Amino acid sequence: MTTRLDRVEQTRGRFAGPPLTPRTAVIWSVLRAELDRRGDAELTVLDVGGGTGGFAVPLARAGHRVTVVDASPDALAALTRRAAEAGVADRIAAVQGDGDALAGLVEPAGVDLVLCHAVLEVVDDPTPVVTALATALRPGGAASVLVAGRAAAVLGRAMNGHLDLAATLAADPAGTAGPRDTLRRRYDAPGAAALLGAAGLVVEEIHGVRVLADLLPAAVADGQSAALVELERALAAQPPYRDLAAQLHLFARRPA
Repeated sequence: MTTRLDRVEQTRGRFAGPPLTPRTAVIWSVLRAELDRRGDAELTVLDVGGGTGGFAVPLARAGHRVTVVDASPDALAALTRRAAEAGVADRIAAVQGDGDALAGLVEPAGVDLVLCHAVLEVVDDPTPVVTALATALRPGGAASVLVAGRAAAVLGRAMNGHLDLAATLAADPAGTAGPRDTLRRRYDAPGAAALLGAAGLVVEEIHGVRVLADLLPAAVADGQSAALVELERALAAQPPYRDLAAQLHLFARRPA
């Protein structure tokens, strides 16, 4: 089956975006395909936890209007500077707030594209956050959701000799390794898809992000970055490789 990643080479006319890297190639490939599908339309984008604008600024440079919600005032200050340097300050709005309060920060049915990357693993409760994302979308709007992968965390701890933490993480229903864990939860593909589905979103694609990037020595990753990008893209949608990735990227849509 042809996926968005297979079609990415056709999407570089209007939106070139930043150079693809092993850590971002899969996400940008999916987003590029969605922007291509929308043609020349100016989209309203909500980037939850968007920090310093790694996604917001390129989207604004492509002609879209982006609101970034983030809890860190320092990150938002850096975003404002970055947007000004890129000449898109008029297309980016910075709003201080965290994911748990998202429902009170955004208007319903006013957004074409939502980005929620590395947020659902740290909020108190992901369910109301996902509900707020879905509510913010216009019918037909899409959500790009990136979450921490459970299997990769288990394997990573085991490979580093922390078998006790690996066992704890594998057995814990939320996928955490105890009170000192920096994340509140981790996901597998069925669990993440079920969370979005319960909010009324239809998951169209699931890809693994950083399938290999975190496993390779720096000399290999840096010395063969182009080859690694292509391999990441090739493996991203294929179980079991997808399910062993450090992060899972879900692309979902609010039914029209």
